[in-house]
Amino acid sequence: MELSSLSRRAFSALAGTTVLGLALGGSVSGAAPAGPPGPVPTGPPPGPPGADGLRHRVALDRYSLLVDGRRLSLWSGELHPFRLPSPSLWRDVLQKMRAYGHNAVSVRLAWNQHSPAPGTYDFTGVRDLDLFLRTAAESSLYVVVHPGPYIGADVDAGGLPGWLAATGARPRTTDPAYLRHADEWLSRVNAVVARHQFTRGTGTVLLYRADAPGRADLTHLHERIRADGIDVPLLHAGTTLAWDEAERTRDAAEARRVHLDGLARGTTLHNVHMAYGGTSWGWLPAPSAPAPTYDPAAAIDEARRPTAELAPLHQLGHLLRHVPDFTRLDEAAEVRAADARVRVRHLANPDTGAHAYVLRNDSAAAVTSTVPMDGTDVEVTVPARDAKLLATGLHLGAGRKLAYATVQPMLSLSVGRVDIAAFVGRAGEMAHLVLDCPSEPWPTRLDEEAAWAFDHGKLHVNVPLKEDRLTRVRVRGADSDRTLLLLLADDAASLRLWPFETPSGRVLVRGPELLREAVLDGDTIRLTGDTVDERELEVWAPRGIGRVTWNGTAVQASFGRAQSLMTVWPLPGVPEVALPGLDDWRRRTENPESAPEYGDSGWAVADRRTSHSTTPVPGGQPVLFADDYGYHYGDVWYRARLTGAAGLESVSLSYATGARGLLMAWLDGEPLGVHRPDGGPDTWTGTAELGVPAALRGARRERADGGDSAVLSVLVRRTQHGQDDPRAARGLTSAAFAGASPDVRWRIRGAVAPDPVRGPLNHGGLYGERHGWHLPGYDDGDWEKASPADLPREDRRQGVTWYRTTFRLDVPPEVDASVGLVLDDAPDGDHRVQVFLNGWNMGEYAAGRTGAAHTFVLPNGILRTRAAANTLALAVLADGESAPGPGTVRLELLGSAAGGVPVKPVASPGRRRD
Repeated sequence: MELSSLSRRAFSALAGTTVLGLALGGSVSGAAPAGPPGPVPTGPPPGPPGADGLRHRVALDRYSLLVDGRRLSLWSGELHPFRLPSPSLWRDVLQKMRAYGHNAVSVRLAWNQHSPAPGTYDFTGVRDLDLFLRTAAESSLYVVVHPGPYIGADVDAGGLPGWLAATGARPRTTDPAYLRHADEWLSRVNAVVARHQFTRGTGTVLLYRADAPGRADLTHLHERIRADGIDVPLLHAGTTLAWDEAERTRDAAEARRVHLDGLARGTTLHNVHMAYGGTSWGWLPAPSAPAPTYDPAAAIDEARRPTAELAPLHQLGHLLRHVPDFTRLDEAAEVRAADARVRVRHLANPDTGAHAYVLRNDSAAAVTSTVPMDGTDVEVTVPARDAKLLATGLHLGAGRKLAYATVQPMLSLSVGRVDIAAFVGRAGEMAHLVLDCPSEPWPTRLDEEAAWAFDHGKLHVNVPLKEDRLTRVRVRGADSDRTLLLLLADDAASLRLWPFETPSGRVLVRGPELLREAVLDGDTIRLTGDTVDERELEVWAPRGIGRVTWNGTAVQASFGRAQSLMTVWPLPGVPEVALPGLDDWRRRTENPESAPEYGDSGWAVADRRTSHSTTPVPGGQPVLFADDYGYHYGDVWYRARLTGAAGLESVSLSYATGARGLLMAWLDGEPLGVHRPDGGPDTWTGTAELGVPAALRGARRERADGGDSAVLSVLVRRTQHGQDDPRAARGLTSAAFAGASPDVRWRIRGAVAPDPVRGPLNHGGLYGERHGWHLPGYDDGDWEKASPADLPREDRRQGVTWYRTTFRLDVPPEVDASVGLVLDDAPDGDHRVQVFLNGWNMGEYAAGRTGAAHTFVLPNGILRTRAAANTLALAVLADGESAPGPGTVRLELLGSAAGGVPVKPVASPGRRRD
């Protein structure tokens, strides 16, 4: 957890006030008074947020947030906009998060993405924070913004810009040099955030997370943020606020254990890390990020598809939203299961009398045990290493109450003439629900799986949960004039239940893979969403609604026994998407920098003697650290002129990189070898001991001018900065020579000026990058034709080889297709491949390395999918022992859906013509 978590027990020890301004890091927002003392009772939550032009109050008590005096159980999901470099797709993922139960999105902002140099900031294109915050408001999501300055998140230097390392500023301290730069960054961010604050009614920014590693700079931080007009509550380390950010979970069972445990402990603010992982593209990732794919176990994967972890998060999010009893819970009397392997946390709502039971089984086997609930010993099975949330005493609409159930409640809402309660469990489980009924009700089986019995004032309903199957039971009578509809679903079926709130009332939709929006228009409900397979569509809507449209097209529907509108014909699935093969490749070798005659007069002279790095400068040697010469990202070249090198026997090169670093060296154009460092997780170091072949030691040193100089060329890859020590040196750190004591003059060259559109993290110092070989429009007509997969095994060289091709996609406009690039390399491959799509650096593939990515997701927008050309470029670094090619390269359809959001092309300028 990144911020302190506060339990109900600890919170109750604080001052007994409804509103704790200090716990929020400042005064409570809004002009209206907090209201009378005493706890706010359980009641309906506030409506979906938006930029409504009204002022709002935000407060907190020991149970939940209070928004305009109503309880809000925050269920946030984390999304890093910089990991999805396609602004159109922000809307897609935000809409999915809301549909899957989230009411807030937590965003971190990477300073290094926005600032290529001191005093220079860019909030355009894929860095358009204003656009992101508007889109979140339009998606009815609150925003928790975290601009750092330090954000961690496995980002290079924890989000701090590379140029900061060369200023002498000491990050995350009260050092005036650091505060000066950090204040400037925060002021630029805050100018945007202030325009979108929920308290002002101009957006949905609800909370502001700040980086305050110690108390010393806390006052300064508060003053800085408040001076910039930020008046929403502040969160920071040490605050008495229960922000619960659980560690990543691996599967649905672990997600249930972790998040239900948070509910049982009294977490006030829930955050799912990550709701969407995305891509650590370009030179964005810190050494701790193992591959371009960030958090492959996220609920929504890199290709924007739901994963197995999603179901429990979807269920719990909608429970917290649609069952208010769970927004105010106290610890209740201890309850023990008959089998001690099942641990029970018992909670109760003091207003409604509802009780919650969190059952956890950490053993390796499923456990069936009795648990006392509502005065009855209820037999419950908890799967291995899993958890369950059960409830008693819940009011299910008008006049009906849940006695107990062996499955988890998901939602309870009233729509039109019917009250609907949904319960969820695992496929293969027997669900047992018991309702308190003063008189015998009139149940009706709407699906054949259900069975029931009435006994001593209780209606027992039993349903075997089948895979991806919803079972409906209608209950009438029992001293209520409203119909109760019970819905029982397994995990898969629960993911096709979509509650939605409109200004005219609530709606529940069943069937499609996603519901994005529901609009009531006269007697018509207009639905927007996605389908993958053919799906039936069932809609519960307010009275007077008799027509349905789906994605703008009218669908025939009629009322059924469940008092719902059911379509006569299923919604169509997604049509097949055909992908082209990748052929017509062009190939060209580079690294002319290794040749002795290469002109390096424009390179920076590496002759400094002092450095701001935390890495000591070796005695008697110049500073070789890349950051000191303004090269912060990507590959760095060094060239040393060695005078008096006759008899040179070996070269010793020490260097430091991030993960999967690499060093290549040449002497007078002849390869000396390749070296890979050891270490981790933040800094990898190595010393390459490279022998000089005998043929290069003697007469060959004599030049036409009579001198005995030689040229040593060195390429260092992976200059990424660690999060814990971002000022540690990257690149060469020292050099030593045996057999001769030459006079050495170093020069260094890295990336050229940052790409004004793609940003400073997009490219490094390879020759091809400096000359635009990765960009669309580069003329590669004189390159040789070659396929990366058909290289002869004897075609091996140490150095850099580029491949380029173009391809076209023609995806129908009504289809959202997620496409990946797959690299199938040879078994003996040990090379590095940098992948560029339309000039955008999609990340690195390190062949033969643990955790290496084989599939790169190509985000729509950067990827042109509507009958437009795409340029693919691959820069391959090979060690001379394996073929200088990535093997087979192909496109793969990772997922598709009929629906999606309109996608605008992301600006991808090509190479300027000379």
